[in-house]
Amino acid sequence: MFDTVIQGIFSSTADITLGGFLIGVGSALVLGIAMAFMYMYKNKYTKSFVITLATLPAIVSIVIMMVSGSIGAGVAVAGTFSLVRFRSVPGTAKEIGSIFLAMAVGLACGMGYPLYALIFAVIMGVANIVLTAAPFGESKKNELDRVMHITVPEDLEYAGIFDDIFVKYLTQYKMIQVKTTNLGSLNKLTYNITLGKAGCEKQMIDELRCRNGNLEINITSQSTDGREQL
Repeated sequence: MFDTVIQGIFSSTADITLGGFLIGVGSALVLGIAMAFMYMYKNKYTKSFVITLATLPAIVSIVIMMVSGSIGAGVAVAGTFSLVRFRSVPGTAKEIGSIFLAMAVGLACGMGYPLYALIFAVIMGVANIVLTAAPFGESKKNELDRVMHITVPEDLEYAGIFDDIFVKYLTQYKMIQVKTTNLGSLNKLTYNITLGKAGCEKQMIDELRCRNGNLEINITSQSTDGREQL
């Protein structure tokens, strides 16, 4: 039995038995659920994504199981990887990586190697948990870092107009974007800033409003939660 699991529980669609089918799909489903639990460790997630991650290996395994040994296997394998497009919004790097991991496990189970799928899932799961818990890859975060959006009239010469206020309240500032809004009648300026001290936002906003015609000013924290999109 152990040799059978290592060498493959089936080699072509003609060799698939009910027992082999249940082993392949069952092992893929169990490993998928395990990977879903590992993904939930210290991660933000939705129920729909976790359920999809849990069931994806079983879905991939049955697809590969049905075409194993045929000339269409290569096309089918390539097709399964297009499943990453099931998301209607851009995914984060970790979400996309988890989807590919689930598909790799499903491929291994579908080809008849549940033991190798288990070993691979355990190795990657442990690596994922360790790297998530460790400070590996974390950027240095300053609690005073902010993103500021200032709306100004289109006829205002904004270059350097706020510099004296910035010098008064900020230790660092850099304009990163200029965007027109309201059909081009307004400009929205975006800055990365570092406050000189906590709690000085109101005083700075009051002075900025005198320069931008009392238009909208928005200050938010700089996000460092790893929402890199692929």
